[in-house]
Amino acid sequence: MPQDPPSAASPSDIASDPQTVGGPSKGLRQSTLLSRDARLAGRPNLCSDCGLCDTWLKPDMAQACVFVRNRSEEIEWRLFGRNRRDGDELQFGVFQQMLAARLRQPVAGAQWSGMVTTLAARLLERGEVDAVITVGTVPGTRFAPQPVLARTPAEVRATAGNKPCLAPSLGLLDTVRAAGVRRLAVIGTGCQVHMLRAAEDKLGLERLDVIGIPCSDNVTYPDLTHFLAQVSRSPDTIVHYEFMQDYSLHMRHEDGTTERLNYIDFPMDKLEDIFPSACLSCFDYANTLADITIGYMGARLGWQWVLVRTDRGAALLELLRDDLETTKLTSAGDRSRGVPRFIQMLAKPPGKPPKPVRRLIAWLQRNRGPRGLEFARAIIDMKLLRNLHHVRSRFRRFEPRIVPTFVYRALAPYDEANRDALGEGVWPPTTSRRTKRP
Repeated sequence: MPQDPPSAASPSDIASDPQTVGGPSKGLRQSTLLSRDARLAGRPNLCSDCGLCDTWLKPDMAQACVFVRNRSEEIEWRLFGRNRRDGDELQFGVFQQMLAARLRQPVAGAQWSGMVTTLAARLLERGEVDAVITVGTVPGTRFAPQPVLARTPAEVRATAGNKPCLAPSLGLLDTVRAAGVRRLAVIGTGCQVHMLRAAEDKLGLERLDVIGIPCSDNVTYPDLTHFLAQVSRSPDTIVHYEFMQDYSLHMRHEDGTTERLNYIDFPMDKLEDIFPSACLSCFDYANTLADITIGYMGARLGWQWVLVRTDRGAALLELLRDDLETTKLTSAGDRSRGVPRFIQMLAKPPGKPPKPVRRLIAWLQRNRGPRGLEFARAIIDMKLLRNLHHVRSRFRRFEPRIVPTFVYRALAPYDEANRDALGEGVWPPTTSRRTKRP
């Protein structure tokens, strides 16, 4: 099993980092991402530490990096033969089919039923790929990410579970090249997949399978420990956590119990400084350039949300078909009522309501708010709006290069609300409202 890239922090570095006990490592008011983090010293203002710059592909960073120039729509044409159509594709990306699924026999230690882990292991079991790039955990920690080039199904299964931290997985491409791997599967986040697709023709691979994970607001490991300390009664015993469709954070503890915290109860005054500017300048929560995306946001509690995007993605789903329960996706509620209020909150963050009011709001969200696919649409719309606002507030000169046209198309229904709250519409004056082939 390969080791971390040479420049990665070691477990002892993590343990001794003063940021693990001293609060967030950066703030949104700083212009650089995680400026006191040793790995990222000297990196550009926007960097998610995907690992590409650790490899022989570093000279191609300017052409591949999503934070230098977002090439999503150009890559869509190459991958799918078209760009997104109006409707759900504006939020979810190009897809052939969309369904809810789960394994009949869940994988022990997996975040959900274990579809991603099982699929990657099966590719190796059947000899369809030579290796899988995935992310394990630094020994001695619960969530500190350690990129792994898995060569056996057992090595894949050992990486089960979510590691919600920035991870330089693409740094393993040097190892892939040195080992002579020609058939590769990659489990990656949206920014990683963008870089991978942009550099795909230089990898020299016979086959590349991309399994996408929906992703938003990853943090460094020190900032993750700070976050969990603010939201949990027992942060040191959490084994999994996720922001769920019932408008609450679910935290599963090592004794099997689940702790829940309503979104409305979050101590935002203690959390505003932990999210990297790169994540707040990303517009691909749904990981739209993968062959298949496997998440949860658009499905009911207990199910996984699957978007098949390419013919290869359809073949990947078939590898799991006999082990799956499937059901139709549902949708309820109306995001057009709540999202404009979210825009007002971007303009003027509200104070924390009294506890009885928060309980009422949580009940209304769960029982009257968007649910199912409408919940996923609402969450993605809000993330697009928030991140567009962040780019305009902090990196306005970058907007023409890093905000793709589909963002404006998706947010067009909120143009007036955005203008009323923030003083400018969704569409910038210089952007054509017609989508053109790159």
